[in-house]
Amino acid sequence: MKTVKTLTTQTPDKKISGLDNFFEISKRGSNLAAEIRGGIVTFFAMSYILVINPIILSKAAGVNPAAVAAGTALIAGLMTILMGVWANFPLAMAAGMGLNAMVAFTLCGPLNLTYAEAMGLIFWEGVLITILVLTGFREAVFKAIPSQLKVAISVGIGLFIAFIGLVDAGIIRATQAPPVQLGINGSLEGWPALVFVVGLITTIILYVRKVRGAILIGIASSTLLAVIIQMFAHLPGRSAEAPTGWGITIPQLQGSPIAIPSFATLGQIDFFGAFHKLGFVAVLLLVFSLMLADFFDTMGTMVAIGAEAGLLDKEGVPGRSRAILLVDSLSAIAGGLGGVSSNTAYVESSAGVGEGARTGLANIVTGVLFLLSMFFAPVVEIVPSEAATTALVFVGFLMMTQVADIDWKNPEIAIPAFLTIVFMPFSYSITVGIGMGFVSYFFIKLGRGKFRDIHPLMWIVSLLFMLYFVLGPVQQLLGS
Repeated sequence: MKTVKTLTTQTPDKKISGLDNFFEISKRGSNLAAEIRGGIVTFFAMSYILVINPIILSKAAGVNPAAVAAGTALIAGLMTILMGVWANFPLAMAAGMGLNAMVAFTLCGPLNLTYAEAMGLIFWEGVLITILVLTGFREAVFKAIPSQLKVAISVGIGLFIAFIGLVDAGIIRATQAPPVQLGINGSLEGWPALVFVVGLITTIILYVRKVRGAILIGIASSTLLAVIIQMFAHLPGRSAEAPTGWGITIPQLQGSPIAIPSFATLGQIDFFGAFHKLGFVAVLLLVFSLMLADFFDTMGTMVAIGAEAGLLDKEGVPGRSRAILLVDSLSAIAGGLGGVSSNTAYVESSAGVGEGARTGLANIVTGVLFLLSMFFAPVVEIVPSEAATTALVFVGFLMMTQVADIDWKNPEIAIPAFLTIVFMPFSYSITVGIGMGFVSYFFIKLGRGKFRDIHPLMWIVSLLFMLYFVLGPVQQLLGS
């Protein structure tokens, strides 16, 4: 049985300062140096989001990467500091991976929502989670979804993110037959492909050698290589005429890397546009899908971080869990209002905990570094997709490791988990993957006559997803 560390205390030799008393630094067996060091390490462990979020969201029409980078840093900094001050827990916040992909590749993709309309759905998802926290209903919803189906959702998002990364880097490309293939005619060609390969290999080697910030170093090193290549090769952007060109961004040095941040994404939100365009049922399911992809990870993450830091009570729950969950839900709202997608808790906070962070003071350090990074937003425009997407592929691996927690010998959960995982990348939709998992789980339980195993909330959600899958024909029928 896994041993859970519990909170430890340490009596300070000197008189407790106001800072020490507020954050309970000595009480938790920490010190000022450890908190500062942990906060810095956490920032570098998760700062790749400052590059990845703009790369993903720039696919949505009319979104400037530098503005997204500045907004990402601003909201992450503010919400991370709020988590530290309010909840006094070493858990940093930033735009959530998977949620940003859903914005770019589902909401602003096949569903044809504008960026502002997509941010409106992010806002309402945050409002819903906040209500669930304040009413105590969040725990009820959490218990309604089978735990292994939650794991499958996370794994599926990881596979989806990795697929997006490979496609954006040009490593996997669409063809007529077969539908996709490796590179160009089954081979990797061109300097950009080399940049991706070098970046991914660098990240992997650093990770297995347990180097902190492996993902960020991988992005930085491959970007440097790309800039050097571009100085001599002068490659164009990727197109039918130049299939070996750069993807989303051409890595060339222009102007100063430091600038006054642009906050063009702030307030770029349409609260009700999606309701008019898609209808209430479709929006309800989309908001629910966003909610699933968002808050389940946070509950698992806060327990994992709390266990590593020795901050769990005898029941294995952080002492201020309600405050932690409330800040997390408010972060989703802030992400929508800030136009940078939902913010959520980052498991990379464990890197800071490993360096000694035990209190919210580490969050203050991490948050301040995020705020300072706003002034370096132009650097994002230098990073080519071939360098940035190495992080998507690697984060996909990290999320995929959870697949071992699924009982593959039990078909009642294995089949829904499988369908959840494969439908996300194959349909290019997180929502479809979640829906397929829920609906298949629902029918398998019905087929086995296990009606009592189906939570009332699962009945409702499964029926709504069934309607969602045939929404087109239903709308046509109603229209006729």
